[in-house]
Amino acid sequence: MKNFKVKKEHIREIFKSFNNLNVLIIGDVMIDSYMWGKVNRISPEAPVPIVAVTKKEKRLGGAANVALNIQAMGANPILCSVIGIDYEGQNFLELLKTQKLSQKGILKSRTRITTEKTRVIGNNTQLLRIDEEVDEDITPAETQQLITLISYIIQHEKIDCILFEDYNKGLITPKLISKVVELAKSKSIPTCVDPKKKNFNAYKGVTLFKPNLKELREGLKLDVSSDNINELQRAISSFRVKQKFESALVTLAEKGVIVNSRSIKEHTPAHIRSIADVSGAGDTVISVAALLTALHVNPIITAHISNLAGGLVCEQIGVVPINKEQLLEEALKLNFVK
Repeated sequence: MKNFKVKKEHIREIFKSFNNLNVLIIGDVMIDSYMWGKVNRISPEAPVPIVAVTKKEKRLGGAANVALNIQAMGANPILCSVIGIDYEGQNFLELLKTQKLSQKGILKSRTRITTEKTRVIGNNTQLLRIDEEVDEDITPAETQQLITLISYIIQHEKIDCILFEDYNKGLITPKLISKVVELAKSKSIPTCVDPKKKNFNAYKGVTLFKPNLKELREGLKLDVSSDNINELQRAISSFRVKQKFESALVTLAEKGVIVNSRSIKEHTPAHIRSIADVSGAGDTVISVAALLTALHVNPIITAHISNLAGGLVCEQIGVVPINKEQLLEEALKLNFVK
């Protein structure tokens, strides 16, 4: 990448173009609940801290946090998912409304509860997380309903990119993946994936595949250190060719990111940040990477800017969307931007 140079104006144009994009997001949605408080003593009942709660908050989580990141970048997200017919499901719809996000892609299920993750934070440190969820696959009838709904949206709206946000909660099934990828190809819509272990091998023919190192190791049953970049590149190349991906982006936390396509094999070191909380960083990386993929941006620029975005949200406590102006400002300082 020694001679790779990009003009600042090109980066500014890319960021401006985000405002014209519609992104269809398919994935497991959830509510991220927070209980914030102070810890001054240990419980007499058990050796655990007592959190005196000072604030409670509910935020959109999972694939809905990806929608917030897409929205924060100026694009228009359309979220497709399943929630329960329950109190939390109602809360979820209210949160969508508050954030001015469309409900047109949300199905309600009688067989599931709405996923909620509650984080207990004392003295600005996460002490505990409580998960309420069902993670079995949605029923074949619900899968068919979702495919019909997604197909309708693709036929009737201008969709610039389809993003699969898989949290292993049962929404994304192999049948759903193959049908949607087939639909996307028929319309020349790029597809991007943030995978998990269960469906790791089911995403054949997608445009961009973005696992983190843990997911890559689990999915490929690899035992490779993040220091061994050459061996990682070989494993990723062989998997990319077998699965017919256009490119793969593998995040390595503090070791940076690997980009692997037919013509480009690059390792980009991490941008040093003061890390407060890594929750939601992966959501931010795939959101920004999907927007760049929709605009057919060079994979090296995609790797740098999306990895930079992931680092920026780690400076905040809790799951928060990216700040577009801050990301643009930082992107203009990248060493290949002139």
